[in-house]
Formats: sequence, structure tokens, C-alpha cells
Amino acid sequence: MAGTLNIAVCGAGVGGLAAAILMARSGHTVTIVEQFDEAQPVGSGLMLQATGLAVLRKMGLEADIAALGSRLDRLWGLSQPSGRPVLDVRFEKLREGLFGLGVQRPMLFDQLFVASQREGIGLLTSKRVESVNAQTGDILLETGELLKGFDLVVDALGVRSPLTRAPRKELPYGALWTTLPWPGSGPFDRYALEQRYRAARQMTGVMASGRLDAASPETLTYFWSIRTDQYESWREAPLANWKAEAEQLWPETRPLLNQITSHDQLTFARYRHRTHDDPVSGPRLVHIGDAWHAASPQLGQGANMALLDAYALAEALGSAATTAEALTHYKALRKSHIRLYQLMSWLFTPVYQGDGQFTPWLRDYLAAPLSRIPPAPALLAAMVTGAFGSPLKKLALRD
Repeated sequence: MAGTLNIAVCGAGVGGLAAAILMARSGHTVTIVEQFDEAQPVGSGLMLQATGLAVLRKMGLEADIAALGSRLDRLWGLSQPSGRPVLDVRFEKLREGLFGLGVQRPMLFDQLFVASQREGIGLLTSKRVESVNAQTGDILLETGELLKGFDLVVDALGVRSPLTRAPRKELPYGALWTTLPWPGSGPFDRYALEQRYRAARQMTGVMASGRLDAASPETLTYFWSIRTDQYESWREAPLANWKAEAEQLWPETRPLLNQITSHDQLTFARYRHRTHDDPVSGPRLVHIGDAWHAASPQLGQGANMALLDAYALAEALGSAATTAEALTHYKALRKSHIRLYQLMSWLFTPVYQGDGQFTPWLRDYLAAPLSRIPPAPALLAAMVTGAFGSPLKKLALRD
């Protein structure tokens, strides 16, 4: 693109920081507008797949992040009380040597934030965005202050973004999350995201999530699914009640549960679903990440999708003659992949988080056996790793 743009990125999450870095490296003037007094991560551990790692590699950050993350080769789960395997996704079934990376969100944030500061990206904190004029690029804050002069505003404010036109659908289930030290000895697979299910009403999981920094101990992320309408009653009840229930579902987690002594140690994540038909809301406003497409995390693609969006937007801005052409190209680069994963997330969420009885029965006694017959293992690996739709090929990121 001829000339440089003055760009505001609203939101300092994974997608917002990555977009800011990539656009700054292309020569644009970038300012991050953040609502918190101090930029900080929100959420617990996550899995970076080959898609997200490809973007981080292009940014020169993959090696440092991989050194602090935990390699994950497999996602598997058992239905209780039968102990029947209902999910066994081995990433190598798609491609030899393929793996995911379990990381702490604060570590990923720190790596991206430090990189953003190295690029000289401006940071405005304590600025809660109320609206954006998509024609002029002016940002109105809740205080009434007006930030003017932006050629482009990037909405990276997540599923609660006030800048989106698309309504969000509240999903009935969410999850409780916490980060705990990795046990010195124990039954958990260091190279797998392990899960246990009772029908689709209860789900719990353990995933190695690396270290916060080189001097910190290794950790794991523990999660427990919960209906949103039961969260307040969970907080009001004695913690021992829930711990007994969690231990009954997965007895081997007792040493982990013993480390949880307060409700406040567990963060509640409420799940929502949203998809904009068009991520471009006007000549100077574009949406990325969950502000464009939010879904249940059953397929674990949130951070990876945000990184792909960030890269696609930066590439589009670098290859088009005008901003309008760039935004059209950005939409073309990402829309088919996002539509595909939104559909798959919508279909698979009730299989693992829901109140029905018939769907989990089909999962355990029909779908699970069929999933072990080729080519199903490779197809499952492609789905979980984000490879369906060939997003890396479309972005010229394939190794």
C-alpha cells in the first residue's frame, strides 16, 4: 500500500497485539487503545496449534514461546463411569511431527506485549471504547473523550465488543479454570489434553501449560464445565460439595483439587457464539478475533484464529493499493475458514456440553468406534488442529 496509515487497535489481547506488531513492522503508525489501567491478559491456559504457531514463527516469536510451552501430541477423553474411550485425536495422524503447544495465557501475552513495545507501538490505557465512527475513524470513549485522526480502527475487543453489529448468543455452558503446578508424579499424560465426561452434563480436563518464564515451575490448566445458570449457586455452596463431585468424575484429580481452597481460585468463563457476516463495518472499521467470530472453545481455536486474522489483515494492507481493497482482500482470506469452524463448533458443542442424553449416547457407542477407522483419525486431527479449509496455504504460511 502506498503511504502509511495511522491505525488504532482497540484491545490488547492476543489478536490485537499480534495485529499491532505486524502492521507496525509494515511501516504503519499504530496505537493500542486498552480499557484496563494496565494492559493484562484475560483467561487461563490455551493450546496453540500449527496455525497459530505458523504466525508466531513469521513474527520471530515461536522459539521463545515454544521454550516456555508444553508440547502436546494428543487430545483424548474417557466417558465415565464406563471408562470407554470416546475421543482420541493424535495430531501425527494428519502429519508426522505435528504437535500443539500448551501455554499459559499470561506468558503468551508477555511475549507479544514486549514485542509490541520493541516496535514503538503507542499504548493508551484506561480508555474504554464506546463507539467508532466507521466513516471518519473517530473513537468515542465512555468518558466522552474523542480520539481522532485514525485512517483505520481495528476492533480486537472480543466477544463483548461494543463495536459489533452482530448479536451474540449466550451458550448454556461455560467452564471454571485454574492454573496449578504440574505434579512431580501422577497419572496425567504430559503430552496430552486429557478429558473425562459424564454424558454431556459434566466435563473436566487437564492440560500441561508450560511455564510463565524460565525461572518458574511447570504448570497445568485444570477446567470443569458448568452451566451458566448454576454458577452463582456454585459460589454460594461449600467448596467441598463441588470437590466431591469433581473427584467422583475423575478420582485421580484429587491431589489437584486439594490445592483449591477458595472459589476465587477458579475463573469462570462464559461461552458465547457470534459471527459477523462481514468483518468490515465501514471504510475505517474492521473486526478481528472474537469481535468477528466467537464460539465455544470445544475445538480450541480462539487464539489461533485471532493470530490468523491478524496476519491476514497485515498482509492485505501490504498488498493492496487502497484501504478499501485491503479490507476486501482480508475478508476473502479468512471468511471461508471461519465459516467452516463456526459451523463445526456449533455442531460439536452439544456433543460434549449439553443436557441431552441421546447425543452423548451416540457419541460413546457409535461415533467413537467409527472415529478409529481410517480416514477418520486424520480427519479428526485436521479438525482439531485447525487445518480444515487450508488456512495456511491461503496465507502462504505453509512450511
